[in-house]
Amino acid sequence: MAVSFCSIVVDTHDLPSLARFWCQVLDWKVLFEADDEIVIGADRSAVPGITFVPVPEKKAVKNRLHIDLDPDDQAVEVERIIGLGARRVEIGQRADVSWVVLADPEGNEFCVLTPENSLID
Repeated sequence: MAVSFCSIVVDTHDLPSLARFWCQVLDWKVLFEADDEIVIGADRSAVPGITFVPVPEKKAVKNRLHIDLDPDDQAVEVERIIGLGARRVEIGQRADVSWVVLADPEGNEFCVLTPENSLID
């Protein structure tokens, strides 16, 4: 393969705060930190990671791309992540969907799925 998925980049208003939030959510660590970039991951050779870069503006519209989390126990993880600073959000999802939509402290939407067996289950 000539290319592989390495990192998702998140524009952020407060790099350290949002990086810490996602480290706690994913049980990852900061791998690199500078004034204009913070990279987090499980370890330096595990991909993908998340890279945070600064922008002056705050988030204004719904994400076009988001992260899906696959927990062992959806209800437990939703409550834990809300305790870390996330909040439930309504983005137009139907009432009968099996996932929970949350937003991180800067408003970036992500989903907590029911436990998955594969990418298409």
